[in-house]
Amino acid sequence: MNRVLQPFAYTRTQVAWPYVAAVLAIVLAALWLVATIPVDDGSGIRRALRGGALCALATALGAMPVWVVKRLPQQLADGLLGFGAGVMLAATAFSLVLPGLAAAEQAGYTAWGAAALISAGVLLGALALLALDRGAVDDPRDAQQHLVPSRVMLFVIAIVLHNVPEGMAVGVAAGGGLSGAEGLAMGISLQDIPEGLVVALILAGAGMARSKAVFIGALSGVAEPVAAVLSAWAVGVSALLLPWGLAFAAGAMLIAVGHSVIPESTRHGYGATASLGLAIGFCLMMTLDTALG
Repeated sequence: MNRVLQPFAYTRTQVAWPYVAAVLAIVLAALWLVATIPVDDGSGIRRALRGGALCALATALGAMPVWVVKRLPQQLADGLLGFGAGVMLAATAFSLVLPGLAAAEQAGYTAWGAAALISAGVLLGALALLALDRGAVDDPRDAQQHLVPSRVMLFVIAIVLHNVPEGMAVGVAAGGGLSGAEGLAMGISLQDIPEGLVVALILAGAGMARSKAVFIGALSGVAEPVAAVLSAWAVGVSALLLPWGLAFAAGAMLIAVGHSVIPESTRHGYGATASLGLAIGFCLMMTLDTALG
């Protein structure tokens, strides 16, 4: 496994309390920001920080139930991998590609130009994750070294990449003073709850200690307030870069799901369970994305 990923991929931990404390710190910090920054604060950056913190809070809360979940049977683990794949496929279509097309058209592109821009961004994201995949090839010694399979770690990385443009969207809306900025942050935060759960469950299903799996699940949402604040600070540039960011994340997600997660979910002989999980995950995330706008 790539040495950069190894510290995050070790399944065993000496003690659990540092990871538990870190998750609680993320939750408390996010709660404090949401509670102390008014919705109608005069600063776009502070509004973006509040919206991003709400998303990070939802991600952490989604991951926390894994603390009480015991080691999962292989069939259930494969079903959860399929579920995660379905969630990400729906997010790719409804949270990334379609909003990316809309953002490109709002930036002045024609329908054909918007499609070309998003296609280019998708291909760039796909190539980037394939390049990362070459540096994170599974090693037969990973299991002996108590490492999560690289393909699972790539899926986690793809979710973090997916969170960045979501944070950008929150930041652009807040920084630009859009009337629907708070609703957008609420919608994205509700979508982040199952995403945090999926990350932690998948890592726990791959053999990682539950305390560390929950920590990484919670940590995956921290990208959103960072991206939100940076985007609000440079709202003029971010508005132009938003379609590219959405498309890039979509391409990375497609490769992570098709190249890594789906093959992993079917290689133990539970393909039907994984496929059903994929359909359920797709329907759940589609419902959240479309119903919450």
